[in-house]
Amino acid sequence: MRLSYARPARSKTHGSAMHPGKFAQMQEDGRLRCELCPRYCSLREGQRGMCFVRMRQNDGMVLDTYGRSTGFCIDPIEKKPLNHFHPGTPVLSFGTAGCNLACKFCQNHEISKSREVDSLAHEASPARIAEVARTQACTAVAFTYNDPVIFHEYAVDTAMACRDAGVKSVAVTAGYVCDAPRAEFFAHMDAANIDLKAFSPEFYRKLTGSEIGPVLDCIRYAVQETDCWVELTTLLIPGENDSAAELEALSAWVLETCGPDVPLHFSAFHPDHRMMHHPRTPVETLLNARGIAKAAGLHHVYIGNVHHKGAQSSYCSGCGAEVIGRDWYELSGWALDDHGACVVCGTGFPGRITGAPGTWGRKRRPLRMVEV
Repeated sequence: MRLSYARPARSKTHGSAMHPGKFAQMQEDGRLRCELCPRYCSLREGQRGMCFVRMRQNDGMVLDTYGRSTGFCIDPIEKKPLNHFHPGTPVLSFGTAGCNLACKFCQNHEISKSREVDSLAHEASPARIAEVARTQACTAVAFTYNDPVIFHEYAVDTAMACRDAGVKSVAVTAGYVCDAPRAEFFAHMDAANIDLKAFSPEFYRKLTGSEIGPVLDCIRYAVQETDCWVELTTLLIPGENDSAAELEALSAWVLETCGPDVPLHFSAFHPDHRMMHHPRTPVETLLNARGIAKAAGLHHVYIGNVHHKGAQSSYCSGCGAEVIGRDWYELSGWALDDHGACVVCGTGFPGRITGAPGTWGRKRRPLRMVEV
């Protein structure tokens, strides 16, 4: 999809937040084309892209959310969701504003659809974020709430600072990004949860305003060509992306492209944003999807946004023993050795497992950077 999209700069911005943006090319017609994501927004002076946070200024691209956030919070890593990446440990989560998709079902729309950058009241440099994560004993920093690909420069700089501080970096993303920024972005990520919102081009066009092709390419790239640990999430919306045929096709593609050990999460939809009159996802729909994916050959399939201990726990692909019990985000059982192998049969458990599990549990603790 190649769109010429421009939005006038309506919101007041802070000069200190303006940061040079990468991945832009001046065109023969005098417009500056953003090449961060496949929308390819073409901008005249003072105009913003569809994401709202990348803007043309003085014939260059700038990012006006660098160093500012809608808020910081320490969460369990399982909330991202990442079930195979240092289970039970805390992660410092934050996001900015804006998004490069237009999902009608967005469940973070107060942040991702924000057009008021002055609502980004929490300021923190990459070095400060890394320092706080380290002093608060967080395993990782998570770029989440809105898609980090649109604040690429801020996310990458923060990930570099985290690496220097011995803190890992996690991305929660829809994977709608061009090749060059994708390579730089994932080179700095230790783990990612990538949304595979459906397995239908029509769904992507109708309900997200985007195309599925770049997302599939991103998943393929992240799994096959990087060292980043990847898990996938599909939000199941009744009547939109939950048919048996679509779930079978999605599961077959994940198996062929990612292999049997990449975890797949099916999450429940609740009415939100522009789909307030759509029904919630029944638990039975999630369990049916899980059954289809496991029958296709995927070893680690979970359900989310509902309480179901059996379908949120992890099992050994060798002997079937429960190796990580989960009750919501609380670990309730552990049967892995310090190298991440099943203590019953010795089969390796895929992911990033080192030593004993964390004990963070279900806690959610908001932070103000000026107070820590």
